[in-house]
Formats: sequence, C-alpha cells, structure tokens
Amino acid sequence: MKISLKKVFQYGFVLYLLAVLYLCFGKFENTPDIPWSFLGIPSDKLVHFCMFFPFPILAFLAFDRFTDTHKSTFLFSGITWVLGLLLAFATEWGQAHLTDYRSGDPWDLLADALAITLSTLLVILWDLSKQKK
Repeated sequence: MKISLKKVFQYGFVLYLLAVLYLCFGKFENTPDIPWSFLGIPSDKLVHFCMFFPFPILAFLAFDRFTDTHKSTFLFSGITWVLGLLLAFATEWGQAHLTDYRSGDPWDLLADALAITLSTLLVILWDLSKQKK
C-alpha cells in the first residue's frame, strides 16, 4: 500500500493539532520554571509563538490543492488564519475556564496570534510565488 505525500501531511496536521491540545491542557508536574527571556520576551511567550507558528504552514501543506489562483490563496489563507486564531482563543479560554491547573493569559493569546499571522503571511507569499512558476 502506497500512501501519498499529501496524506502524510494531512496526518501530520492532525498529529500537530493533538500535540498542541496536549501541550495546552496537559497537567505537567515537576517541570522546572524557566525564568529566562530572549530580547526581553519571556520564554513562555516564545514557546507559545513556536507552538502556533506551524499551524498555517501545516494546513497549507495538507490542503494546498485548493489554492490554484490568487483569489483562492487569499481565501484559503484567510480561513486558515481565522481557524488558527479560533484554536488559540479556544485553548486560552479552555485553560482559564476548564482547568484548575492552568490559567488563560492574554499575552499568550497575543503570542499565538502573532505567530499565526506571520506564518499566514509567509504561506501567502510562498503560494503566490509557487503560482508564478
């Protein structure tokens, strides 16, 4: 049985979503606090940025067959952007309201949104350049 590369990306996207949910809602005990920062940005915000940055890229790799025109690129990217923001909001809301061991942080949501936005812009540029070829 041969599996297509597209299916691999689709399964990878699902695994990525499950990993994000695990990282956002898992109860991790005995984990050390890491008080460092990079360029004045706290490490937990960098972790949030890194956790949500792949969302638009993996969505594009899994479903890019829908982006054969400029219009479809912007439509797909817009939908992906909104879904990514909804995921980020839902995880922060869920941490604040569904757990007693996590807290929702608006600064985490901002880091998530910034990552999703930058990554979406990269996907748009990537897909538009792909269409030119």
